[in-house]
Amino acid sequence: MRFKKKECVAMILAGGQGSRLMVLTESTAKPAVPFGGKYRLIDFPLSNCVNSGIDTVGILTQYQPLQLNEYIGNGSPWGLNSSNGGIHVLSPYSKSASSEWYKGTANAIFQNISFIDRYNPSHVLILSGDHVYKMDYSLMMAEHVKNKADCTIAVLNVSFEEASRFGIMNADENGKIYEFEEKPKVPKSTKASMGVYVFRWEVLREYLISDNEDPSSSNDFGKNIIPKMLGDGHRLFAYEFNGYWKDVGTVDSLWQANMDVLGEEPVLNMRDGTSTIYARNYANPSSYIAPEAEIVNSYVAEGSKVYGKVHNSIISTGCVIEKDAEIYDSFVMPDTTIENHSIIRYSIIGENATVHANARIGDNPQFYDKHKWGITVVGKDKVVEQNKILLPKEVY
Repeated sequence: MRFKKKECVAMILAGGQGSRLMVLTESTAKPAVPFGGKYRLIDFPLSNCVNSGIDTVGILTQYQPLQLNEYIGNGSPWGLNSSNGGIHVLSPYSKSASSEWYKGTANAIFQNISFIDRYNPSHVLILSGDHVYKMDYSLMMAEHVKNKADCTIAVLNVSFEEASRFGIMNADENGKIYEFEEKPKVPKSTKASMGVYVFRWEVLREYLISDNEDPSSSNDFGKNIIPKMLGDGHRLFAYEFNGYWKDVGTVDSLWQANMDVLGEEPVLNMRDGTSTIYARNYANPSSYIAPEAEIVNSYVAEGSKVYGKVHNSIISTGCVIEKDAEIYDSFVMPDTTIENHSIIRYSIIGENATVHANARIGDNPQFYDKHKWGITVVGKDKVVEQNKILLPKEVY
């Protein structure tokens, strides 16, 4: 079945294991990890698509997809439930004799060529499902068309010290890329790839098929597809993005991104009235803040009850913070209970966890500098026993 031709189809790579997030992704796909009190990471690329006028989205899942699939549902919270397009969850499937896992980012798209062909798009937008940012892809698309590009890569200017951690695009004064360096020791520029690509579909299709036939390929966009296209003389351009963007692939970066939404003038403003980030928000009652509660520079989401102290922290939906519990500089994920007299500092507490009374998590009276001790993590569904002490950087 073929549908009405689309100008652009978006494909979100959401199958990563997220091993650097450790216990937070043991049973959860990384894009389903909670963020900001009432969101999940997948909400960012989905909302960006909707806000950019893209109405056909494929989500490529693989690792622990159950919670992510349930969360996405039919796409209605993001307005992606139309009959001519909408949202589609795409898992690896049996071709003939056996199933084949996605072997890399490019292979994941290759295995779904038939899905993209149904819409016969002029362009395909490739996105990651685990980055935190607000972006209007239509502006990038306009530059892509204007430049008659075969591929346009969104780039962010980073510091010279950070540049060696990214794929770096070296481009001329018109933005045309003449060299790509994967994590260079001595970078020639600071234009770091954000993992956001627009391709002319007829060109990308050809390279995906060729790449799949190459047994030496890693089947990766950054390592294989983009360098090969560049080497073959195709027109590749860099699109500079100047907003907030963060790859939350580590515990520290996930914690920092959550802290970035706090304050009167947050680095990442989730409630600025523009570029709305949509989410599947289940029916929660209003939050309850007890008269004796003390909340300073914090966000408490719907359905939570707070009786204790919350400073510079995010309390997600459905949480209970009991009397005399103290939480500082932390991110508490949904449906978690922190019992009385517990103290939590510089920590991430996973979904549906229970911290029993008098526990001390990340709270070491000898050090109150997070740069010396790092973030303590309690995993999803974990139970922290009464009087338990978890030291800074400990993972439980």
